[in-house]
Amino acid sequence: MFEVFAFGSSGWGDEMLMGALMTVLVSASSLLLGILIGILFAACKLSNIFILKITANTYTTIIRGIPELLVIYLLFFGGSGAVMYIAKIFGYDGYIELNAFTIGTIAVGAISGAYSTEVIRGAVNSVHKGQFEAGKTLGLNGYGLYGRVIFPQVARIALPGIGNVWQITLKDTALISVTGLVEIMRQSRIAAGSTHEPFIFYTAAIILYLVITRLSNILFDKAENTYSKGFVSKGAL
Repeated sequence: MFEVFAFGSSGWGDEMLMGALMTVLVSASSLLLGILIGILFAACKLSNIFILKITANTYTTIIRGIPELLVIYLLFFGGSGAVMYIAKIFGYDGYIELNAFTIGTIAVGAISGAYSTEVIRGAVNSVHKGQFEAGKTLGLNGYGLYGRVIFPQVARIALPGIGNVWQITLKDTALISVTGLVEIMRQSRIAAGSTHEPFIFYTAAIILYLVITRLSNILFDKAENTYSKGFVSKGAL
């Protein structure tokens, strides 16, 4: 067991840790992209413009209604073609190939964005309208209103949901092994095939995912506590 997970050329310890690092990098990049997408489409859903609302509803319905692996396949096999098509519109005729990390981040980010959209939309709707009116009464508008009054409340309400989206995103990274990106699952498969010890390496993958999940929960709990300082629920009054 110790020889199998030794570091250096004699074992697979460093390769498994690098796979775990790649998983964290893809997950974090995808979550960040998903939050940006979520903010954009949540704003569209909350707007009074019909075309924006129908576009956002179509996006979330399709992405949440089809298997995640299908989204990854669609972007993996069609992503480069779509980018080259857009590039030709601007006069570039060369070949463009997106690497596995980019494809994985975009695909998982698109999935994460659909769930983040609903989390953020729900958080905004949970902020009492009186908060907007009180801010305007104090002469706040633009950044002053949204940055100092609305956003902290939205962040507090949305953080538990974003934490759940992170867990989904983290597990979805296992699917992007089909793109050739060497994260935990693909590295485990490579090591298992090379050593003929699938049980050992897939068990190691389970442990790595659980460690990442546990550390993530600690960070999100601290973030929730930070944004909840000074907040008193109605039930506590």
